[in-house]
Amino acid sequence: MIKMINGGICAAKGFTAGGLHAGIKKDNSQKDLAMIYCEKKCRAAALFTTNKVKAAPILVSKNHLSDDTAQAIIVNSGNANACTGNGLEIAEKMCEITAEALGINKEDVIVASTGVIGQELSAEPFEKSIPVLSKQLGANEQSGNNAVEAIMTTDTFPKQYAAEFELDGKKCTIGAMAKGSGMIHPNMATMLAFITTDVNISHYLLERALCRLNELTFNSISVDGDTSTNDMVCIMSSGLSDNSEIVSVESEDFKGFVAALHEVMTYMAREMARDGEGATKLIECYIWNAPDDLSANSIAKSVISSSLVKAAIGAADANWGRILCAIGYAEGEFDINEVEVTLGSSKGRVTVCKNGTGVLFSEEEATAILSENEVEISIDLHHSANVAARAFGCDLTQEYVRINADYRS
Repeated sequence: MIKMINGGICAAKGFTAGGLHAGIKKDNSQKDLAMIYCEKKCRAAALFTTNKVKAAPILVSKNHLSDDTAQAIIVNSGNANACTGNGLEIAEKMCEITAEALGINKEDVIVASTGVIGQELSAEPFEKSIPVLSKQLGANEQSGNNAVEAIMTTDTFPKQYAAEFELDGKKCTIGAMAKGSGMIHPNMATMLAFITTDVNISHYLLERALCRLNELTFNSISVDGDTSTNDMVCIMSSGLSDNSEIVSVESEDFKGFVAALHEVMTYMAREMARDGEGATKLIECYIWNAPDDLSANSIAKSVISSSLVKAAIGAADANWGRILCAIGYAEGEFDINEVEVTLGSSKGRVTVCKNGTGVLFSEEEATAILSENEVEISIDLHHSANVAARAFGCDLTQEYVRINADYRS
C-alpha cells in the first residue's frame, strides 16, 4: 500500500534541505536559493532538456553525474544561467562553494538554475549565501517548504509530495519537489524536479525506472508548446531504508518501487499542468484502445498541446472539431471512422463525437461540464490492441499573454 505522508523532499531517510533569499531576485521577500543534501553519497540519475540550447548547469550536472553518484543539489531561481558567456564558470563555482560548505567533493554536487535566459549571473550571491544556507539545512517540513519555495518562478503554489510504502518488510519513502508553470512541452520544459528516496536499489534499475516513468509523467505535460533550456529531473537514492538491494527488473520489490515512484511523479506532473501560466483548468487527455504506444502517446500529446483545443476548453466551448483536427496531425495510425470523443468532469460526461462525426448533445450540459476546474478529454480509437495513454495540460487564457509579456519587468 502506498500512503501519502508529509515531509516532501526531506521525507526520505538521510536527506535535509533548505532555502533562502540570496539576492538573485529583486524582491527580498522571495527565496531564490535552495539546497538538498544527503548524509551519504547516493546513487543518482537524471534526465535533461532536449533543447539544443542548454543552460550551463545542465552541462555541468551531466558531467558530475558521469559516475552515477551525487550527494547534494544546489538550485537558484530568478536567473536561468543560460546564454550568458560565463555560465559554465558560475555553475562550477556554485558547485565548488557548495562542496566546500558541506565538506564533500565538487563532482558530487548537482547544479540547476531557472529564470530569465540571457542575463548575466554573478558569483557574489552564492559566495555570500551558500555557506549560510548549508548551516540552515533541516529534515523537518519547514525546511522542505523553504527549499521548494526557493525554486519557484511564475509558479503560483509550491509543488511537493511524499509517499511511504513497504519493500522487503522495510518502510521506504520517496519525496519530491518541483517547479514548473510556463515554457512546458512534452520534452520536459522550464521544469525542475528533484526526487529523493531511501530505497536500496541498483543504479541501473533506478535510472531505468526514472526513464520509463518520465515518459508517462513529466514528458506528457504541455502548457504552451515551448521546451526550455534548463529542464531537469533528478533522483537520488540513499539506500538507508535497509531493504535488500533491488537488482532484478522482475522482482516484486522493483515493481513496488516503480508503482510508488509513478504515483509521486504523476502527482507532480498534474500539479505542474494545473499551475500552467494563466491557467484556470487542469486538462487530462485519455486515449483508449489505440493500436500501439506510439499512436496512443502522440495523439494524447497532440491534443493536449493544441492551442485551439486549450482555448476552447478555457471558454467551456465543446468544439470537438478542434480535437479531431489535433488527432489528425499526430504521429501514429488510426481510423477516423472509429474515433469517439467524450468530455467529462465532476459535473458528468457527454459524448460529442462517434465514428468520426458529431452527435447530438446538449450544449448547455457540455458547457457546465467544461466549466469545472478539472476537465477530461477521453478519446476511444476502438482498436483491438487496447493500448492506452494519458497526457496533462491546461487551458490557454489571456492571463498567459499578460504574464509572459511582463516576464522580465
